[in-house]
Amino acid sequence: MASIEFLSRTHCHLGEGPFFCERRNTLFWFDIVEQKRYAHDFATGEETVLDLPEMASAMGVTSDGRDVIFTETGLWLWDGTDLDQVVGIEADNPQTRSNDARIHPSGAFWLGTMGKGAEPGAGAIYRWFAGSLDLLFPDITIPNAICFSPDGTTAFFTDTPTSRLMRVATDPATGAPTGEPTVFFDHAGGEGGLDGAICDGAGNIWNARWGASALDCYAPDGTRTTTIDLPVTQPSCPAFVGGNHIAVTSAWENMDEAARAADPDAGATLLVTLDADIEPRFEPAVRL
Repeated sequence: MASIEFLSRTHCHLGEGPFFCERRNTLFWFDIVEQKRYAHDFATGEETVLDLPEMASAMGVTSDGRDVIFTETGLWLWDGTDLDQVVGIEADNPQTRSNDARIHPSGAFWLGTMGKGAEPGAGAIYRWFAGSLDLLFPDITIPNAICFSPDGTTAFFTDTPTSRLMRVATDPATGAPTGEPTVFFDHAGGEGGLDGAICDGAGNIWNARWGASALDCYAPDGTRTTTIDLPVTQPSCPAFVGGNHIAVTSAWENMDEAARAADPDAGATLLVTLDADIEPRFEPAVRL
């Protein structure tokens, strides 16, 4: 079904937000709690780290090649030297931080926030598009699994404690919702929690299942078709890195000494190579 290797044995406290940049042939990911962004250059095998001034969890790239980093205070442009703020997001609320985020085919950036202690209903999901920030869904506890169908007509997301993966119709040209969310998959009573997700070119959703050591695939009709066992307990988010390869971040957050001893690779970043062919999809440019 799949082979698994370790892309990075750096043990992230809370690994999240993997993003593959085709131009640089590089995978980026974040350790939210430790305020770091890691990078793995596939051409050289070199791993580097960027220390950040605050918590950050996700990124995109503009059409002119600048990085857009989502932090606890908003969106920032990184040109390799300096950070310049694009827009503040809950910057006046020190109790919240950034979490899951993904770029719609239109270039709209969907951005999820949450309480730093996962306080119920403290977060929200926003949309940034062409200079405008919109609040889409308030009262979110842990936003996750944000991803989009290849044609841009559907968005998916979850509030992890609800155990429901939701879908909502979206405008392909702007990424704005055009209807009300409905349940795509109900995970109530299942092991672990729905975490980060990506959608391949055939419309299948690949979801990391936190606490269950699993990467699941859901067909476009919501049927779970594949479960890949992972060598970490808390996988957090996948990202396509070309061909049949999917990178998956993980975390050791909230593990006591015994749990960490039982899961010595917690926080590592994995590379899953699928036996079957898939059509990977990479993030489009963020439309500022």
